[in-house]
Amino acid sequence: MAIELLTTLAENATLLEAMSPETAENLSVGYAQAAAAIAVGLAALASGYAERGIGSAAIGAIAEDEDLFGKSLVITVLPETLVIFALVVFILVL
Repeated sequence: MAIELLTTLAENATLLEAMSPETAENLSVGYAQAAAAIAVGLAALASGYAERGIGSAAIGAIAEDEDLFGKSLVITVLPETLVIFALVVFILVL
């Protein structure tokens, strides 16, 4: 599998040398945009996975003591900052 990947990369490098500069630039911009989109998507998935456990624990704590609502809300929102940071990086890459 690694050999196939290296072969593909070598073929793509040969294609890049044969391309015009504008086409190569457009291709690199497209790869950067795709990588940024994947990063934001993975950050959103990780945030959702983290919030799954945090949210259920927060609801349980609020059910026992209603004074913990504010702290539970802050702790529940913290994983979302990962997605916000990923969006900032996405904008900076573009």
